Amino acid sequence: MRLWCRIAVQAVAWTVILAVGESLGAAVVVPRLVGATPYTVLTGSMRPALPPGTLVVVRPVEMDDISVGDTITYQLRSGEPTVVTHRVVGSGVRTDGTAVLTTRGDANQVSDARPVRQEQVRGRVWYAVPHLGRLSTALDPVQRRTAVHAVAAGLLLYSGWMVVAGLVARSAPGRRSAAKEQSR
Repeated sequence: MRLWCRIAVQAVAWTVILAVGESLGAAVVVPRLVGATPYTVLTGSMRPALPPGTLVVVRPVEMDDISVGDTITYQLRSGEPTVVTHRVVGSGVRTDGTAVLTTRGDANQVSDARPVRQEQVRGRVWYAVPHLGRLSTALDPVQRRTAVHAVAAGLLLYSGWMVVAGLVARSAPGRRSAAKEQSR
């Protein structure tokens, strides 16, 4: 019975470790390595493809590389932090030669009122992870940093415990067999 309990605890622990590792990898590590930026979808305008709470990772892209059908993240107004993630439904050129994109949320019936210029585009959606963005919006930056440090510390403690438990388990059978031989 004790063996089954230990196996169950290890299975749960490894499941948690893998889930946390994959989440951190998708939300933090991979974007930083490739120069991408994670954002959280806050509204239902991109349902069903990107429901609220979805983490989208956006890679910078040139305007010429954006096609109709691509999902992009762009600033509502140049230089301001507020962004929108919508699908490109058209492209064109203004009379002054400026390339612009027409966007629309998948759940919206009407295209966005203002065309999007190159300087507003943050990038094209590279990948999306459903529900992972909910965690990001639930915590402020200080809480997020604290949570990352706490998870890292917990994983380090767990790995240390596993190493010590493994060393103790390895040395225990050797002691028993030596004691048995001495008693014979």
